[in-house]
Amino acid sequence: MPNHSTWLTFFLGGLKDNLEHNASIIGNSVINGHPPTWMSFEPIAAALFIAVVVLVLAFMARARLTKLDEAVIPDDKLSLRTFMEVFLGYFYDLAKSMMGPERAKKYFPIIGTSAIFVFFSNIMALLPGMPVATSSLNITLGCAAVVFILFNFYGIKENGMGYIKHLAGPAWYLAWLVFPIEIISLCVRPVTLAVRLMLNMSVDHLILGIFVSLFALIIPVPLMILGCLIVLIQTLVFTLLTTIYISLATEHEHH
Repeated sequence: MPNHSTWLTFFLGGLKDNLEHNASIIGNSVINGHPPTWMSFEPIAAALFIAVVVLVLAFMARARLTKLDEAVIPDDKLSLRTFMEVFLGYFYDLAKSMMGPERAKKYFPIIGTSAIFVFFSNIMALLPGMPVATSSLNITLGCAAVVFILFNFYGIKENGMGYIKHLAGPAWYLAWLVFPIEIISLCVRPVTLAVRLMLNMSVDHLILGIFVSLFALIIPVPLMILGCLIVLIQTLVFTLLTTIYISLATEHEHH
């Protein structure tokens, strides 16, 4: 995908010499084999920027909940606390409907973190000039890899060797056929998570930036409405698939 120039690009440009030196130490890229440049640090910086924003908002919302007199009374208008309650409450109900309240509460930290990180990363695509961490395959693949490692870890922790045995299929004489297929299917999951999210957010941010530069007032409005839908849908899809993978991995064998 074409590179997007953002305020972060110009900020990192001031540190170009130091970043170029550090990039040469890292070595070639694992995916395409090309040596990284100073611009390779932009997706990482964008992801760190979103992480800081999310942490600040979380502490602000948490501060409201520590005041018991105010916490029990809902706000009469949309506020940060109301948004967090509705947003995270929706995904908690989604997880609870799939895996029950006990497992939903246990695994919601990773589910809720995925939802809120992807949402705030995606929503930057609606603001021209802002960095979009999820438009980089490095970031989306990293998020998908974390989900992949965790749901397999949870599966082994809950079911032990029964989790591995389940991949071999219901009949031992079909294990030679079923097991490789299941392993391939398992390894494809993080790739589909990463590529789907990256492509959608890259294209959305690129198209919006082009139309804003051509028609600054009226034309971008329908595209921004469409962009809002893409932001919400991609957040829902990533979080929904994360929830499904964890639910399937931690389902006990007798179920």
